Amino acid sequence: MLAALGLTFTVDAADVDETPRPDEAPADLVCRLGRIKAVAVAARHPRAVVLAADTVVVLDGTLLGKPVDPAEAWAMLHALRGRTHQVYTAVTVTRAGAPCSRLSISDVTMRPYSDAEIATYVASGDPLDKAGAYAIQHPLFAPVAGWTGCYTAIMGLPLGVAADLLREAGVLVPGDVAATCEGIGGRCCLRGFAGS
Repeated sequence: MLAALGLTFTVDAADVDETPRPDEAPADLVCRLGRIKAVAVAARHPRAVVLAADTVVVLDGTLLGKPVDPAEAWAMLHALRGRTHQVYTAVTVTRAGAPCSRLSISDVTMRPYSDAEIATYVASGDPLDKAGAYAIQHPLFAPVAGWTGCYTAIMGLPLGVAADLLREAGVLVPGDVAATCEGIGGRCCLRGFAGS
C-alpha cells in the first residue's frame, strides 16, 4: 500500500509484547501498541521517520487478536460468522522520537460462510497472522458481506491516516491517497462513502 503511494521505505519489524493489560479498552490497546512499536524501531533508526500500526478485532466487547493456532482461528471465524464487529487500527508516526498517533474504527459484517469454508481457509494458514483470523482482501474466502469506515484500516493500515501523519512529519506523499484506496478496496472513506 505504501509503495502504491509512491513512498520508498524499509521494513523493520518491532518485537514487542502485545499482551493486553487488564481491562484495557481496544482503542487504548492499539494506540499503546502502535506507539511502542514505533518507538522501538525509532531507537534503531534515530534519524528516520518511523510508521507503525496495530489492529484488533472486537466482537461484543471481546478482543480478537491473532489466533495462536488453527483451532483458535476456527473458533474466531465461527464466532464472527454472519455478525458485525469492529476493527480498531491505530497508526503512529515518529520523527526525532516524538510519536503521534491516530485511531481508525470500522464496522465489519461477515457473510454467513459455511463450516467447510472456515476449515479450508484455516488450512491455508492465512488466518494465523491476522487479527480476528481473517483478511478482508482474501480473494477466495472473501469473508466480508459489508463494511463502513476505512477498508485499508480493516486490512491493517488506514492510508488516509498514515498519509496525514507522514505529511505532518515532513514526508512528501506523492500519490493520490483516495485513488490508491479505491484501487485496493473499491471505494475510499476519504471520498465520503459510508455504506457497503
